[in-house]
Amino acid sequence: MPYSSEHKAKTRRRIVENARVLFNRGGFAEVTIDEIMASAGLTRGGFYNHFRNKEELYTEAVACFLNGRGRTWREEAGVDPVHGGPATVRAMLDSYLSSEHLGDLDGQCPMIALPSDVARATPETRGAYEGLLRAMVWLFEHNLASDHPTPRKTALALASLCVGGMVLSRTVEDPALAEEVRGAARSFALGFVQDE
Repeated sequence: MPYSSEHKAKTRRRIVENARVLFNRGGFAEVTIDEIMASAGLTRGGFYNHFRNKEELYTEAVACFLNGRGRTWREEAGVDPVHGGPATVRAMLDSYLSSEHLGDLDGQCPMIALPSDVARATPETRGAYEGLLRAMVWLFEHNLASDHPTPRKTALALASLCVGGMVLSRTVEDPALAEEVRGAARSFALGFVQDE
């Protein structure tokens, strides 16, 4: 008896979420289809019922963050992307550039966990990654104070500070330096919105 479309969709979401976590931990090349399926409690044979190849899954794992783990993370941080105003910008910066986010390898934003992998990925995967960046920039741009003189430029700078600060913090060996970089990026980013 074939599975229902609801069961198939639920299974696909489980595969994608497990893949997202594994890709965050090991990157695209190091994670195998067998590992992904085992993590999802499934066998390799079922993989091709859901995806043409690993690259298609990778693209979906990157894209799913925005409305999956990312949505949960924004809600927990009190980020209201549509009506939050400057308080949302501050909440986003506080949460994104937090030591908790830095230490949450499994739940981390793919823009932090996967930039080098994505730079070498398919156009579809790079497009999914770009979608995350565009969403972050939109959130900042549309929630800065209404009289902000350069909302687009400031939003791009804030996104760069968020992602760049966290990538550098994640890649240095010295924990004190990592914390210093993360803290400096957070402090400087918050300076853009403190007086609004």
